[in-house]
Amino acid sequence: MNHPDLDMATVRHQLESKRQQLLDEGRESAQSRDVVELDQTANGRLTRMDAMQSQAMAKATQQRREASIRFIDLALRRIDDDTYGECIECGEWISARRLTLDYATLKCIDCAQ
Repeated sequence: MNHPDLDMATVRHQLESKRQQLLDEGRESAQSRDVVELDQTANGRLTRMDAMQSQAMAKATQQRREASIRFIDLALRRIDDDTYGECIECGEWISARRLTLDYATLKCIDCAQ
Protein backbone atom coordinates (compact mmCIF):
# COMPACT_ATOMS: atom_id res chain seq x y z
CA MET A 1 0.00 0.00 0.00
CA ASN A 2 1.31 3.46 -0.89
CA HIS A 3 1.56 6.17 1.75
CA PRO A 4 -1.95 6.71 3.15
CA ASP A 5 -1.53 10.45 3.78
CA LEU A 6 -0.46 11.43 0.25
CA ASP A 7 -2.36 11.74 -3.00
CA MET A 8 -0.44 9.47 -5.37
CA ALA A 9 -1.70 11.28 -8.48
CA THR A 10 -0.16 14.52 -7.17
CA VAL A 11 3.06 12.79 -6.17
CA ARG A 12 3.35 11.11 -9.58
CA HIS A 13 2.70 14.42 -11.35
CA GLN A 14 5.36 16.19 -9.25
CA LEU A 15 7.91 13.44 -9.90
CA GLU A 16 7.23 13.33 -13.64
CA SER A 17 7.40 17.14 -13.88
CA LYS A 18 10.73 17.25 -12.04
CA ARG A 19 12.07 14.43 -14.23
CA GLN A 20 11.10 16.29 -17.40
CA GLN A 21 12.65 19.50 -16.08
CA LEU A 22 15.95 17.70 -15.41
CA LEU A 23 15.92 16.12 -18.88
CA ASP A 24 15.25 19.52 -20.48
CA GLU A 25 18.06 21.16 -18.50
CA GLY A 26 20.41 18.37 -19.59
CA ARG A 27 19.57 18.89 -23.25
CA GLU A 28 19.94 22.67 -22.96
CA SER A 29 23.37 22.40 -21.35
CA ALA A 30 24.75 19.70 -23.66
CA GLN A 31 26.92 22.17 -25.56
CA SER A 32 28.72 23.25 -22.38
CA ARG A 33 29.85 19.65 -21.87
CA ASP A 34 31.36 19.35 -25.37
CA VAL A 35 35.08 18.76 -25.87
CA VAL A 36 37.17 21.89 -25.34
CA GLU A 37 39.07 22.99 -28.43
CA LEU A 38 42.82 23.02 -27.77
CA ASP A 39 43.86 25.11 -30.78
CA GLN A 40 46.41 27.57 -29.40
CA THR A 41 45.97 29.88 -32.38
CA ALA A 42 42.26 30.29 -31.56
CA ASN A 43 42.44 30.70 -27.76
CA GLY A 44 45.01 31.60 -25.17
CA ARG A 45 46.08 29.22 -22.43
CA LEU A 46 43.98 30.88 -19.72
CA THR A 47 40.89 30.93 -21.92
CA ARG A 48 41.30 27.19 -22.57
CA MET A 49 41.78 26.54 -18.86
CA ASP A 50 38.60 28.48 -18.09
CA ALA A 51 36.74 26.53 -20.78
CA MET A 52 38.01 23.22 -19.39
CA GLN A 53 36.97 24.21 -15.87
CA SER A 54 33.51 25.21 -17.11
CA GLN A 55 33.24 21.92 -18.98
CA ALA A 56 34.16 19.95 -15.83
CA MET A 57 31.55 21.84 -13.81
CA ALA A 58 28.91 21.21 -16.48
CA LYS A 59 29.74 17.49 -16.50
CA ALA A 60 29.47 17.30 -12.71
CA THR A 61 26.12 19.08 -12.82
CA GLN A 62 24.90 16.62 -15.44
CA GLN A 63 25.99 13.69 -13.26
CA ARG A 64 23.92 15.14 -10.38
CA ARG A 65 20.95 15.52 -12.74
CA GLU A 66 21.28 11.91 -13.86
CA ALA A 67 21.44 10.71 -10.24
CA SER A 68 18.28 12.70 -9.46
CA ILE A 69 16.53 11.14 -12.45
CA ARG A 70 17.47 7.67 -11.20
CA PHE A 71 15.98 8.47 -7.76
CA ILE A 72 12.82 9.80 -9.40
CA ASP A 73 12.52 6.67 -11.55
CA LEU A 74 12.90 4.56 -8.42
CA ALA A 75 10.16 6.55 -6.67
CA LEU A 76 7.85 6.10 -9.68
CA ARG A 77 8.50 2.35 -9.61
CA ARG A 78 7.71 2.30 -5.90
CA ILE A 79 4.37 3.99 -6.62
CA ASP A 80 3.64 1.31 -9.23
CA ASP A 81 4.66 -1.42 -6.76
CA ASP A 82 2.48 0.07 -3.99
CA THR A 83 5.48 0.56 -1.70
CA TYR A 84 5.84 4.34 -2.01
CA GLY A 85 6.41 6.02 1.34
CA GLU A 86 7.78 2.98 3.16
CA CYS A 87 11.30 3.28 4.54
CA ILE A 88 13.57 0.90 2.65
CA GLU A 89 15.40 0.01 5.88
CA CYS A 90 12.82 -0.37 8.63
CA GLY A 91 9.58 -0.58 6.63
CA GLU A 92 7.86 2.17 8.64
CA TRP A 93 6.08 5.04 6.92
CA ILE A 94 8.27 8.02 6.05
CA SER A 95 6.59 11.17 7.33
CA ALA A 96 4.35 12.81 4.75
CA ARG A 97 6.05 16.13 5.45
CA ARG A 98 9.48 14.66 4.64
CA LEU A 99 8.16 13.13 1.43
CA THR A 100 6.54 16.42 0.44
CA LEU A 101 9.92 18.14 0.71
CA ASP A 102 11.56 15.47 -1.45
CA TYR A 103 9.25 12.99 -3.15
CA ALA A 104 12.21 10.70 -3.95
CA THR A 105 13.13 10.17 -0.26
CA LEU A 106 13.81 6.50 0.48
CA LYS A 107 14.38 6.45 4.25
CA CYS A 108 12.65 7.74 7.34
CA ILE A 109 14.51 10.33 9.38
CA ASP A 110 15.78 7.76 11.90
CA CYS A 111 17.24 5.43 9.28
CA ALA A 112 18.69 8.31 7.25
CA GLN A 113 20.95 9.31 10.13
